[in-house]
Amino acid sequence: MASTRNADPITAQLDTTQRDATCRGLQQSLVDLVHLHLAAKQVHWNVVGPAFRTVHLQLDELVATARGLADQIAERSAALGVPADGRTSTIGDTSIVPEPEPGWCQDTDVISYIVSALDQVIRRLRAAVDETDKTDQVTQDLLIEATGALEKAHWMWQAQLTGR
Repeated sequence: MASTRNADPITAQLDTTQRDATCRGLQQSLVDLVHLHLAAKQVHWNVVGPAFRTVHLQLDELVATARGLADQIAERSAALGVPADGRTSTIGDTSIVPEPEPGWCQDTDVISYIVSALDQVIRRLRAAVDETDKTDQVTQDLLIEATGALEKAHWMWQAQLTGR
């Protein structure tokens, strides 16, 4: 059986320039979402404080959202003929999500951390939305959906900081 490792087995209707620009935005979004769900799980395991249960459960919701969006984005890249790269080294080298502090995490610190992380991911997603307006509106629609889901989560996390 011939190896297809270096071949391009998947083709798309975009020209090379459009495909490459589109998939750059998809790749950036993918690494940020994978890192977001890993970081959220890290603080999920270690959160403590009076709002423990609420924060713990809300983190599970964020993890599920980020994982689902990451999967959709990776599959869109594959559909365009560009393999997704979710390797840990790639995530560590290219994600903009800040690392959470090690050890136990106070519930209020977790909320602030998640608000900040979501803000950064949303900003980069919005840049990808702008770029894909010129290259692939199908991908743009997916990125808009992802942005909307994370903006909703961002609002819900921010709401917990009011009055503190």
